[in-house]
Amino acid sequence: MATPEEATSTHTAKRSAALASVLGAFGITLLKLLTGILTGSLGMLSEAAHSGIDLIAAAITLFSVEVSDRPADDEHNYGHGKIESLSAFVETVLMLASSVWIIYEALHRIVARSHLVLEMSPWPFVVLLLSIAVDFTRSRNLHKVAAEHNSEALEADAVHFGTDIWSSFAVLLGLAATYCGERFHIMGLELADPIAALVVSLIILKVCYSLARRTIDNLLDATPPETRAQVRRQLIRDLLAIDGVVSVNRLRTRRSGPTYFADLTLGIPRNVTFQRSEQITMAATQAVQDIYSGADVVVHSVPTASIAESLHDRIRAVAARANLSIHDVAVQQFEGKLHVEQHLEVDETLPLRKAHDLVTRLEADIRREVPAISTILTHIESEPATIERPSSLEHDRQLELRLRSAARAYPEILDIHEVLVTHINDRIQVNCHCTLPDALPMSDVHAIITALEGTFKLENPEVSRLLIHPEPATDNRR
Repeated sequence: MATPEEATSTHTAKRSAALASVLGAFGITLLKLLTGILTGSLGMLSEAAHSGIDLIAAAITLFSVEVSDRPADDEHNYGHGKIESLSAFVETVLMLASSVWIIYEALHRIVARSHLVLEMSPWPFVVLLLSIAVDFTRSRNLHKVAAEHNSEALEADAVHFGTDIWSSFAVLLGLAATYCGERFHIMGLELADPIAALVVSLIILKVCYSLARRTIDNLLDATPPETRAQVRRQLIRDLLAIDGVVSVNRLRTRRSGPTYFADLTLGIPRNVTFQRSEQITMAATQAVQDIYSGADVVVHSVPTASIAESLHDRIRAVAARANLSIHDVAVQQFEGKLHVEQHLEVDETLPLRKAHDLVTRLEADIRREVPAISTILTHIESEPATIERPSSLEHDRQLELRLRSAARAYPEILDIHEVLVTHINDRIQVNCHCTLPDALPMSDVHAIITALEGTFKLENPEVSRLLIHPEPATDNRR
């Protein structure tokens, strides 16, 4: 997202471009109106009307730029960017009204043969040439600022004023033809001025149609045209290329002023960790922002069974879905049938009946998930809910000292750290981290760890399991 300094700089640039457009439109409109009244040229009056619409449109654009850059608040959670679309809608209505008036007046003059005689003057030509120069300058400036800051209102004005150049050329040719007809007494050329006015009105209608189509799309939150085809396909390909994204279930984009909003629903493997899910979400957000800079992206993840998911993963996924903790899952195959053995941890205060019902539901869910499973044997274990007593803690400290003592028999072991003793019912499990030389081959690492496990458990038969995590000396806290 833009910093406050960047937002201020963007707002200043957009406001300056819009204000310059208002001043230019005011001066040109006034000159065209006075020239049209003095010469009686409908083409010139139509151009004055067109420039008057430009002036109103430029003023609306200036207003919308002032409002649209305001940050989101409690009443407008998505910001104020829609004001640019609303200003474009008002501009479209004004342009349509001016086109209807010009067409009516032009047809009336052609049919009734009225107001076809114009006052000869060089001023219309001077004004039109000046108008062409001004329109070219401000159209180029508006287009540049709109492209830099992704402003819909400024881009609409840039396109609008670009078409004004061609309409001014049409009126210029109409006036020139009319004056030639009067000077050389060519009867057909006397209609050149109202015909030029019709050409101007058709240009206005064309611009009106383009603006109306874009405005309605934005107000209805239609997918932006730039995302409907190739870019959308490219974005889906980029999302599917992210490691961990199984499917793109939904991709919705909308635009509010210069800001894009994207709503994604991604299928991710259901056995990934919460941290990995967050990493996938961040990668998907970056993929969208690589195409739409600064886009506001919301990612919704749906746990999905992947092709690479193992049978053990599927069983654990069913338990996780029911918020149950299972471990030591073993799957065996006899006579073409699968037999599962698993351990389920429940609260030690849970009554047997409720624990049994819990297991029954879990086993039914697993069979529905994996119909090939024939039998399931679940060992119910109570999860201690009490704090260990001091005597137990003292015994744990003695086990840690014995472990460190046993490790001294192996010179390759540099140290033993992060020793953790856990009690599950009458079983004791010891976990620890073991530091070894970086260059020690894994075959030697395995042999040393296995030997230490055997020695320690032989001396401490009450310990059912010893788990050792080997670490290199240069990174023994990873």
